[in-house]
Amino acid sequence: MGRFGTTTDYSRIRHWIEARGGHPARIKNALDSETVRVDFSSEPEEISWDEFFQGLDGSRLAFLHRTKAEDDVARFGKILRRKRRHH
Repeated sequence: MGRFGTTTDYSRIRHWIEARGGHPARIKNALDSETVRVDFSSEPEEISWDEFFQGLDGSRLAFLHRTKAEDDVARFGKILRRKRRHH
């Protein structure tokens, strides 16, 4: 079983997502303009990294992801509410 970490560090989040072929996205027609997600397809509306991180910070969200070396290609990543300060 892999280990998990939670971060709000822009560089770590972007590296993890791009290394797995993902990109920042927004749910199409979402009522909340800060509704961001990570996507590995082309269905949702693709957005810039700046827009993604503004949504992450504006909604006080963090990124949960696998951290062990054997999980380098695993795509498990989840956006969740911040409970405390993350790095």
